[in-house]
Amino acid sequence: CLAASAWMLCERLFAGSLHPGLGTPAWVLLAMGFNVAFRLTWQHYRLIGFGDAIRIGIATLGMGISGVLAAWALQAHPGVFNIETALAATPATGAFWMVLRGAFRAWHEQTGPVMRPCEGQVRHRTLIVGAGRAGILIAQELKRHPELGETLVGFLDDALDKQGIFIQGTPVLGTSHLLRRVVRERCVSRVVLAIPSVPGPVLRRLHDSIRAVGLEVKTVPGLFDLLGTQVWKPELRDVSIEDLLRRDSIQLDQGSLNQLFENSVVLVTGGGGSIGSELARQIATFRPARIVLLGRGENSLWETERSLRVLFPNQALSLELCDIRNPARLQQSFGRWHPDVVLHAAAHKHVPYLEAHPEEAVENNIFGTLNVIHAALAAGVPTLVNISTDKAVNPTNVLGASKRIAEALVLQAGQTAPLGTRFMSVRFGNVLGSRGSVIPIFKDQIKRGGPLTVTHPDMTRYFMTIPEASQLVLQAAALGDTAKVYVLDMGAPVKIVDLATDMARLSGLTPGEDIELKFTGIRPGEKLYEELFSDQEQTSSEVHPKIFNAAPEEVRQNLMEEGLSALRRALDQDEDLRQTSILRGLQQLVPSYAPSPTGLGRYGNPRINGRGASGAHPIYLPPTIKG
Repeated sequence: CLAASAWMLCERLFAGSLHPGLGTPAWVLLAMGFNVAFRLTWQHYRLIGFGDAIRIGIATLGMGISGVLAAWALQAHPGVFNIETALAATPATGAFWMVLRGAFRAWHEQTGPVMRPCEGQVRHRTLIVGAGRAGILIAQELKRHPELGETLVGFLDDALDKQGIFIQGTPVLGTSHLLRRVVRERCVSRVVLAIPSVPGPVLRRLHDSIRAVGLEVKTVPGLFDLLGTQVWKPELRDVSIEDLLRRDSIQLDQGSLNQLFENSVVLVTGGGGSIGSELARQIATFRPARIVLLGRGENSLWETERSLRVLFPNQALSLELCDIRNPARLQQSFGRWHPDVVLHAAAHKHVPYLEAHPEEAVENNIFGTLNVIHAALAAGVPTLVNISTDKAVNPTNVLGASKRIAEALVLQAGQTAPLGTRFMSVRFGNVLGSRGSVIPIFKDQIKRGGPLTVTHPDMTRYFMTIPEASQLVLQAAALGDTAKVYVLDMGAPVKIVDLATDMARLSGLTPGEDIELKFTGIRPGEKLYEELFSDQEQTSSEVHPKIFNAAPEEVRQNLMEEGLSALRRALDQDEDLRQTSILRGLQQLVPSYAPSPTGLGRYGNPRINGRGASGAHPIYLPPTIKG
C-alpha cells in the first residue's frame, strides 16, 4: 500500500496524470521483493533502532537502482514505467517505510499514564545522572516499560557539549552540580547514577548529595566487573560499599589473556572459596577447554558449580573433591586432567583462628602449597599462580608467616622448574565481600540492629573488590615471569571505622543515633596497619600499571629444607610443645616474623586468648607505616 501510494503520488507530480498502465503494480511487486530480501517486515516497529534504519536505507537504495534500470529498459513504453517517476518514488517509498515505523515507536513510548508533577504522585519521577551510553540505555528501558512505575524527568551530565539538548526526546537539564536545584524544581523522587566508569570518590560525592535531600539512589554495574566476552547490561541496583570504593577501570591485555586461557585446561584449588569461584567465573569468559574446581568443601563446590552452569551452560566443568594436604590424591587429580594453568587459591586465612591453631596453617598453607607444587611439576603444568596476601610482609601473625613461606616455596620451584614453566605468586590485601571479611559481618550486624563492631578506631586495611583482584591475578598469570612475587595495586588504605560508617549510611542509618558503633579491641595476631612491600623489596611495574614486582629476599635451599623438617617434627610433638616449636620454625624461615603481642607468639598458649596477665590488648605498631 505504501509503495502504491508513493508511485501514484510521484506519477501525478511528474507525469501530470494517473496512467492506467502497469507502473503501480510493478513498483509494488518491486517493493515487496526488497521487503522480503532485506526482511523489513520482520522488524519490530515499536522497537525500531538505528540498525533497522540503516537496513531500510540500503533496501531503498537497491530498490531505486532496480527501478531506474527497469524504467530504462522499458523506455519504449513510458506509460508503464518511466525514469522520472522511479527516481521520485524511491525516496518517497523509503520515507513512508521509516515514518510508519517511527510513528509506531513514538506512539508506543508516549502511551504511559499522564502524570502531574507533584500532587497525587504514585510513580517515581526519575532523574538520570550521566547521559552517556549507560544513561541512554536506562532511559530507553524506563520508557519501554511503564509497568516499572518510572516517569523520566531528564538527564544531568557534566559534558559541555550535551548541555541544553534533547537526547531521544529527554532533556539534559544541566551538570551534576545543579543536582539539588533540579531535584527541587522537578519534584524528583529517585536518582539513577548511570556512570559505570566513574571512580569511587566521585560516586561517593554524588551519593552523599542525593541522600542528603532524602531521595532514593540507584546505580548500575561498574565496568570493572567485565572481562572477556561479557557485555555490560543496564541493571539498576542499590549503591553498595564496593561502588563507593571503586577505582578507575582496569585496562587489561585481552590478547594475552585469550592466548593463555582459551582452549586450555585450568585447575583452580580452593574452587569453592570467594576468590577461587570468582577466578573460575572470570576464566569462563575466555572459553577454556575445561575448568577443574578442586577443593575439600563439598557444599561450596556445589554452589560454585551451580552458578557456573547457569552462567556458562556450554562450559566443560569438572569437580575434584580433594584436600591439598593429601599429596597422593592431589597427584591423581593433576594426572587425570593435566592442566595447562593452575591457580592456587586454597588456604586458611582467618588470623585469630590460625593464632590459636598454628598447626593448621603449617599443614594447609605451607605443606599444602608444597603438595600443589609437586603435583604441578609431576603433571608438567606450564603455569602456576599462587594467591598470597599482604600479611606476608613483615608478618606479625601465623597466617602472614605461613604465606611468606608459601611464596618462597613457589619462588624456588620457579627457579628450578623446566624451561618454559612459570611459577609465580600474586600478593594482595583484603577482598571486599569475601567470606569472613568485614562487609558480610557489617551487613549481618546492620540487619540485626547493631552494634557495628570495630576492633580499633585507627585500624586500616587495603581493599579490593573480588572482580578487580581476580582480573589482576589473571593478568599477572598471562604476562608474569617465573620465580616472581607480584603485588596488586591496592590504592589507598581504608579505615575500617569508615567502612562501617559508610555501610550504615547506605542502609539509611546514622551511626551513633540509629545504630551503635562499638570498639572491641585488637584481635590475636592483628596489627593496625598492613604493608604491601618490606623495606628490602624492590618495586617495579613491568607486567601492568597496577601490578608490581616485589622481588622479596630469597630463602636459601638448605635453610628451607632445615626449616621444613623442623616444622614437620613440630607437628608430631605433644600439644604442650607443638606451638612453641612451630613458632621457632616459622621464625627460622621468616626472620622478619615478629609475633604480635596479641598473638600466641609472646605467650605460647592460645588459651590466654591473646591477652596478657592484665587481660589488656596491647597495640602493635609496625616500625614503618607506609601508604
